[in-house]
Amino acid sequence: MSRKTEFIIVLSISCGLLYMESNSINIPQCTCGHCHVKKHKDSWFSKHFNASYHPLMTSNSSNVSTETFQWWKRLQRRHASGWNEYRKTVDKLFEIIPNKELYRDEGPDRCRVCSVVGNSGNLKNSRYGPLIDLSDFVLRINRGPTEGFERDVGSKTTHRIIYPESAIDVDNSTHLVMFPFKLLDLEWLISVFTTHTVKRGNTPVKSTIKANLSLVTVASPSFMKYVHEQWLEKHGFYPSTGFMTVVMALHICDKVRLFGFGADKHGNWDHYFGKTPPLYKTGQHGGTFEYNTIKELHKRNKIEFYRRW
Repeated sequence: MSRKTEFIIVLSISCGLLYMESNSINIPQCTCGHCHVKKHKDSWFSKHFNASYHPLMTSNSSNVSTETFQWWKRLQRRHASGWNEYRKTVDKLFEIIPNKELYRDEGPDRCRVCSVVGNSGNLKNSRYGPLIDLSDFVLRINRGPTEGFERDVGSKTTHRIIYPESAIDVDNSTHLVMFPFKLLDLEWLISVFTTHTVKRGNTPVKSTIKANLSLVTVASPSFMKYVHEQWLEKHGFYPSTGFMTVVMALHICDKVRLFGFGADKHGNWDHYFGKTPPLYKTGQHGGTFEYNTIKELHKRNKIEFYRRW
């Protein structure tokens, strides 16, 4: 074997080892200074995070498994529905809202920074507003307002996460993302843009809302089940909208910042825009487990968790 051939073999092996090392240790999959999903393994995160589950539903991904449909149907209780009703409703829904894949553009050239803004009273006097508004995406949950609270919560909203009982009007540039907990939720979404006849869910709901129909999307029941079983290990009856939004951000963003989650430094559970009753409970959700999971994500440097205190 010639010295030139030996050199080429050694160089090839060295480059191969370098390539393997760089792809298995800490080369980020985006251009951010820190990306929450890296090539190197974090066994706890890998156990929970599954990139094959996409948060948003299309007509194709609405064809869920029997197991998933039964799980989702169990959430409905009084509003239980069969597969044929579900299929007809979904088909009708995608006649009026966009039926396309979104946020599948992840790659080494992307750095999408997202802020998920909850409604906790620990946002009061936080002055986080400018930092929140610097993000590419700002995802706000339910009715959390910005007007009058800009210094602490910012003014930018790119995505408003709702379910019918928490729906509010949004401007023409905001994506409306609905988490459906029952068939009636999908029927309501059709109704608010067509007949305006659905006026009640578990409680009275708005029969019409202002929103850009081309920016309306719906979370997939498969994604909701995945969050409940893989992230929350079946704690609670179903995940909260807030926690599902956190996991959604992990799937569509490269860097995730959390604001407005948890109690304040005195242990009080209230909203930055008004008091919550003293006996506030997390209802059907595994609130403590959700919060501990958020803290674990922060501890493992998968999110930035801002609590002011």
